[in-house]
Amino acid sequence: MLKALITGIAGFAGSHLAEYLLQEGLSVLGILRGTTDNIDHIRHRLTLYTLDLTRERPVEILQEERPELVFHLAAQASVTRAWQDPESTMINNVLAQLNLLQAVVEAEIKPGILILGSNEEYGLVKKEESPVTENNPLRPINPYGVSKIAQDMMGYQYFLSHGLRCFRLRPFPHIGPRQAPFFVAASLAKQIAEAEVGRRPPVVQVANLEASRDFTDVRDVVRGYYLALTRGEPGEVYNLGSGREISIRNILDFLLARARISISVEQEPHTPRPIDPLSTGTCDYSRFQKATDWQPQIAIEQTLGDILEYWRRQTARETR
Repeated sequence: MLKALITGIAGFAGSHLAEYLLQEGLSVLGILRGTTDNIDHIRHRLTLYTLDLTRERPVEILQEERPELVFHLAAQASVTRAWQDPESTMINNVLAQLNLLQAVVEAEIKPGILILGSNEEYGLVKKEESPVTENNPLRPINPYGVSKIAQDMMGYQYFLSHGLRCFRLRPFPHIGPRQAPFFVAASLAKQIAEAEVGRRPPVVQVANLEASRDFTDVRDVVRGYYLALTRGEPGEVYNLGSGREISIRNILDFLLARARISISVEQEPHTPRPIDPLSTGTCDYSRFQKATDWQPQIAIEQTLGDILEYWRRQTARETR
């Protein structure tokens, strides 16, 4: 039985990855430092360690458990929060990974290690450069993108200098149940669910409806994480995304059409970011597909419907 370690196991993607790996028959370990709400339903099947990777190296955990696969998901993942607090974003994303990789070296083990970059590494994508390939120039336009380039290159450096089996992915935005409500699809669904039960006025506040992104269901994404470590090439970098863009307006229209009450839309006051392009390009995932046979399977309509139902359940629990 393969043993997998997930850092950030109680997060949005981490909890979905834990579910997927358990379904695949793996033994799953996790490192966390916050609440366990997202994994309470499977906690009895996990081995969990509480550790702050920005302060400690998990050498003893790695020596004792000797996982064959390491999925490094612990990170500050919000572009908005990165603008608000770039320092903590750099600490969380860069220092945590440094401590993890150095711990692998010190533990003298050779697991496959998932290094997560982001499409935000590409940043400012010119119209003629979409779909975005792994050869696109890196033009980061926010602190989060810079932190992800650092993680990406650090993984490559440890592959070259220490021989670690680092597999580098650049996922495009992913959405699904359990995502925090400061991300757009979750925010819209949560507002609708609360309005349906009278917890808030029947008004949805939204910022920029014209922006569009290449969204993928998180459950497709975590399947890609597993395939990267089991079929990918160490040291290589792969894009991971759906290959299609959808506007925030279309997401909102889909959710409003399924609302149980009539809901109006209001432009919310917000502080503009220094730069926030309407489009960041679509993902060319052909290199990853060739290596792993991965392709997205879950339709955006199912994803959005599942997000809305998740927030209806959450709202129902909170109103009891």
